[in-house]
Amino acid sequence: MQSHYDKPSANMANYVPLSPISHLNRAAAVHGKRPAVVYGDVRYDWRMFADRVRAVAGGLQAHGIGKGDTVSVICPNIPELFELSFAIPMIGAVLNTINTRLEAETIGYIIGHADTKLVIADSTLGTLVHAAFDFLGKTLPLVTIRDAQGPDAGTVGDSDYDQLLGGPSFDGDGLPNDEWQAIALNYTSGTSGRPKGVIYHHRGAALMAMGTINAWQVPHYASYLSIVPMFHCNGWCHPWMLPLVGGKMVFTRDPVPQRIFEAIAAEQITHFGAAPIVLQMLAESPHSPSTPYDPRIRVMTAGAPPPPAILEKTGAMGLDVMQVYGLTETYGHISQCLWQEDWDDLTPAEQAELQAHQGVAFPMVEDVRVIDRETGNPIPMDGETQGEIAIRANTVMKGYYKDDAASAEAFSGGWFWSGDAAVVHANGYMQVRDRLKDVIISGGENISSVEVEAVLYRHPDVQAAAVVAKPDQKWGEVPCAYVELREGKTPSDQDIITFCRGHLAGFKTPKSVVFGELPKTATGKIKKFELRQLARAEGQS
Repeated sequence: MQSHYDKPSANMANYVPLSPISHLNRAAAVHGKRPAVVYGDVRYDWRMFADRVRAVAGGLQAHGIGKGDTVSVICPNIPELFELSFAIPMIGAVLNTINTRLEAETIGYIIGHADTKLVIADSTLGTLVHAAFDFLGKTLPLVTIRDAQGPDAGTVGDSDYDQLLGGPSFDGDGLPNDEWQAIALNYTSGTSGRPKGVIYHHRGAALMAMGTINAWQVPHYASYLSIVPMFHCNGWCHPWMLPLVGGKMVFTRDPVPQRIFEAIAAEQITHFGAAPIVLQMLAESPHSPSTPYDPRIRVMTAGAPPPPAILEKTGAMGLDVMQVYGLTETYGHISQCLWQEDWDDLTPAEQAELQAHQGVAFPMVEDVRVIDRETGNPIPMDGETQGEIAIRANTVMKGYYKDDAASAEAFSGGWFWSGDAAVVHANGYMQVRDRLKDVIISGGENISSVEVEAVLYRHPDVQAAAVVAKPDQKWGEVPCAYVELREGKTPSDQDIITFCRGHLAGFKTPKSVVFGELPKTATGKIKKFELRQLARAEGQS
């Protein structure tokens, strides 16, 4: 028998699809005169920013772009990319931001696989885009962004971005009919094989923005420095968060330490996100402040487990760093290392060790568990037993674009399986030990490459480090350390091994050390798959 509670149905008065577009509409009305964008001499308030977004949306419609069309954008973090983050989904199209450091062949693959209808590129990247078209085997319509504060490479497209602003503006609320509608298509880093296209929906993007405000305690009128590349999980969805609090987005185009420190001082920055490698650059920069920031700046870090040594240094600078964890498939961060009051009395080193944990679920995440794949049960909270991180949330992707088999595998058993191995401590905080493929099994013992890397980062001569498995006739495989040294430092491989032996069990100590510059992605992640291939080849030779 149907309950009377089932009779009322959703209608326009009581159901509105969730979307970040709502955040912009409200910001224009509520925070209209508040600063939204700062980029050198360029300054827009929220009303001006919303007007520009609507003008760009109308210009895209004039180019024939509509619902379900993919628009690929390859551009550094500048105001135009911020505008496109709203303008493209406002007309029902899908935003595909592309890593600016990729080679032409991969860009060509992404543009083709994404069924791109229009490409928008910074003028400095026009040659790269045309080379990508050559790999693709066809040319697509290309709109050029000419950044007055960046170098100009001349005419590279069919039209300029400013022309999008010249026609009739989009008229409407810009909300999707269905909040499950795609808002963005983000490609994974492609560390093994071709990158996969991850589909985001309006609902997930809106909830990620709202959940981040809660978890990060973002106040009204925050001053946010744009460092996280917007091609990485749409800047961890932070651009869609700022309208909710009437915050301002500060751009530097090139996030080098000197410009970052100058922006912090000039714009009273309160928040920013950055990968651990960026935090390391800041901590070691000659431009770093002579006294700690007061008030302290709230910083979110993700992308790789941060070495405790780096967290200790940035803490001393006046940066309150919160470690978060997530993947492209989860719109970015879905767990946080939430500070606990009983940590206050610990030493800075002890605090840094705890801050390196990936912690507990974000407010908008339904469930994050570390599960034994063989039994299907959660692992014990002993800080030792490893399992795989599994996630259920509205901020999990719709699926992989044009790859039903990969989607089904990722969603097996009603969970999204991360591929990350972790332990859970007695306080319920999880800690990532490795990507499952990075766990080293030596003589039957599991070795966490992250644990060994944390020790290597304590060595005063080590700039960056990565540990991978190297085949070994006796033990099956052993740890091999790849080390990037600081300028002017020349320790021997035995010096590094001896240092590690003083902090690690013998079987965890690297058996070989290779010096040289480490391959990295644009977001600062070390390309371990390349190092694994090198170690495998050396071990088999």
